[in-house]
Amino acid sequence: MVAKDLPEPLDVIAVGAHPDDVEIGCGGWLAKLVHQGYRVGIVDLTNGEPTPGSPGADVRLAEAAEAARILGVHHRELLNLPNRCLFDGFGPRIALARVFRTYRPKLVIGIADRTPMASPDHWQARQIIDAAVFYSRLSKWDDEFAGLPVHSISKQLWYPLGLQSLDLPTGGGRFIADITGCLEQKLAAIRAYATQFPVGKQRVFGLVEGEARLFGASAGFEAGELLISATLLGLKDVMGSLVE
Repeated sequence: MVAKDLPEPLDVIAVGAHPDDVEIGCGGWLAKLVHQGYRVGIVDLTNGEPTPGSPGADVRLAEAAEAARILGVHHRELLNLPNRCLFDGFGPRIALARVFRTYRPKLVIGIADRTPMASPDHWQARQIIDAAVFYSRLSKWDDEFAGLPVHSISKQLWYPLGLQSLDLPTGGGRFIADITGCLEQKLAAIRAYATQFPVGKQRVFGLVEGEARLFGASAGFEAGELLISATLLGLKDVMGSLVE
């Protein structure tokens, strides 16, 4: 595939193991980025099925499409890897790296860490995403990438999914993204997954909103999301970044 045949590039791609991971982890910031004029995409590694509350994949994917519409993202893609038995491996790494080479993002956002008492797919997804970021920039590998051009991703961030833990994942630098004005949009996108968050799971919304209010207030915002850089963060203009 030559460059002229590629779709318009995305500025940011956020990746989740299942539909709803991205919305919970960084949906507010994605909505904010869209408002700021950036082109944003979401990649779901699996369709999340089977799952106890859903009648099937078609319903879950319709919920994902509605969530994407609410956030305003420009593209959503499903790799259709197996839910519940998602494992890091060469095939999943190459499949995701092909998406990165196709849409050429400047920034990739993935899952930060293990999620004890929740799906082990999250940790496998973390490893797949990290490897795919690396594979995307490797040359002399045309047989695996069907002619897709090499693409170097400028920066990688992680979003935590451990809503029931006070432990913060490690990384090159943690910061709070201001999602003022986008918290309700984030919550509405999560509510789009009606099969996943019925009446009996409404406490999830309290956890998500409470965390966003806490992070935001701690940083001087109305609401915020914790993000973690995979590498050290550097500030060219320290005063301009810290003092408005």
